[in-house]
Amino acid sequence: MARKTGSHSEITGPKVRDAALSLFARHGFAAVSMRQIAGEVGVQAGALYLYTKDKQSLLFDLMKTHMDELLAAWDAVAPMGDHLAQLEAFTRFHIRFHLDRPDAVFIAYMELRNLTPDNFAVIEALRRRYEDKLEGILRDGAQAGAFTLPDTKLATLAVIAMLTGVNTWYREGGRLSADRVEEIYWNMVRGAVGAGPIPS
Repeated sequence: MARKTGSHSEITGPKVRDAALSLFARHGFAAVSMRQIAGEVGVQAGALYLYTKDKQSLLFDLMKTHMDELLAAWDAVAPMGDHLAQLEAFTRFHIRFHLDRPDAVFIAYMELRNLTPDNFAVIEALRRRYEDKLEGILRDGAQAGAFTLPDTKLATLAVIAMLTGVNTWYREGGRLSADRVEEIYWNMVRGAVGAGPIPS
């Protein structure tokens, strides 16, 4: 018997998520239909519902997966050393992790407004957990006199915004290598927290 289009052997959850990730990043969540996602995968639209309830569930799954992977990757690093060493580890980690996932980063920041309130609350809680990792480093460093910060929460948001901004302009093969970008940004972060530039 001929296999029906969209059968389990012809479509997988990862393929659906990859297609949705690419299309959402390229065109925006609101402009993408389930039919377009199905076309990208090469199946009939009805087959998608074997793997996701709806488009909102797809968006939430992409965002939650990104945040779960980010938190797990940072926890696996478990940086040791003094406050400055921990801040350097965070700076380099954040740049490296996000440069490898430009579409996921774009969606994580630009499509928050399209989440339902319940889904938004889950993602926002995960984002706060990640921000808390950096804020802990900055708070402990400020208390120890290693950093000069009038407001650790504001400094946390400012540093993360600065580091994530690399994704908006960096292109592999451009004027600066990823390693050089890390060095420059680490120097700027040091200055931003009152630790001074890297000694020459």
